[in-house]
Amino acid sequence: MAEESFQERTEQATPKRRQEAREKGNVPRSMEVNSAVVLLTAGFAFLVLGGFLYQRLFAATRTILGNLSTIEISQQNIPHLLAISGLGLGIMVAPILGSILVAGIASNFLQSGITFSLYSIQPKLEKLNPFAGFKRMFSFRSALELVKDLVKMLIIGFVAYRTIVGQFDAFFGLSTWDVDQILAFIGSLCLQLCLKVGAAFAILAAADFFYQKYDYEKNLRMTKQEVKEEFKQSEGDPLIKSRIRSIQRQLARRRMLKDVPKADVVITNPIHVAVALQYDPENHAAPVVVAKGMRKVAEKIKEIARLHGVPIIENPLLARMLFKSAEIGAEIPVNLYQVVAEILAHVYKMKNKS
Repeated sequence: MAEESFQERTEQATPKRRQEAREKGNVPRSMEVNSAVVLLTAGFAFLVLGGFLYQRLFAATRTILGNLSTIEISQQNIPHLLAISGLGLGIMVAPILGSILVAGIASNFLQSGITFSLYSIQPKLEKLNPFAGFKRMFSFRSALELVKDLVKMLIIGFVAYRTIVGQFDAFFGLSTWDVDQILAFIGSLCLQLCLKVGAAFAILAAADFFYQKYDYEKNLRMTKQEVKEEFKQSEGDPLIKSRIRSIQRQLARRRMLKDVPKADVVITNPIHVAVALQYDPENHAAPVVVAKGMRKVAEKIKEIARLHGVPIIENPLLARMLFKSAEIGAEIPVNLYQVVAEILAHVYKMKNKS
């Protein structure tokens, strides 16, 4: 075990390892992608629906101020007025909030698919360990996240600064503008900030996504020993499987040798190959191979055949062709019908069979 801990993780993660990580909620995901998608979606939503939202708010405000003298404000109807106002405002901003919600869900789905895991919220005593907490605080990952946040703040601050400076001259003329112009200018500036900061976020998010993907694959890597152990667990120990196959071959060989006494003839090489044939016209249209083997198995077939009086015919070419082209329990190939029929006729003549 000590040697395993010092082995390098050079092997790609197996499908089983990936599935286990996914079940624990460990998937490659960048929060920067979510932030960039949400911010850009909000910017485009305001770009498309901003004028409509402004008109509705302006009309609602004019209506309220125009009827302010006729509205009865008391302790009893304040909740009702607030509910109506809140409902109207909610209906106006619902398309924007809905698009932001859909974008946030879609960004998570596109990154890692559908994942649901309770593993991360399970209570663990190690989470209460202060030493482990300090270790996480001062780890390489924490330092990297701090650097990322600083770089992100600098870039976003620079983009925001350049956007505001570009409109700095317009600030001196605000005192001469009417309310509509001031609101339009502020809305346009906020929209520019949202889109430009969102674009900067998108560049940062793309870089962070590829890094998270790389870091995820790196952490999932396995040692050669881990791959071997997993293969043993999923496929079984190769030694045990080899032993099982050996036992299966022995059982099949025993069943095959039990059928040799039923054969009508055994055709041999004469030393290396032996093929036992049985012809049953009632059940088969052609002779059937009941047993075949090489070397020791061939010797065993001939031994059983002699013991039970089964004729043994030496025909090296035919023996090799039957061994290669016919399986146990199957009929012989059509191209061998004639030569096998001649041999069987000779055998039947020897046994005085019709």
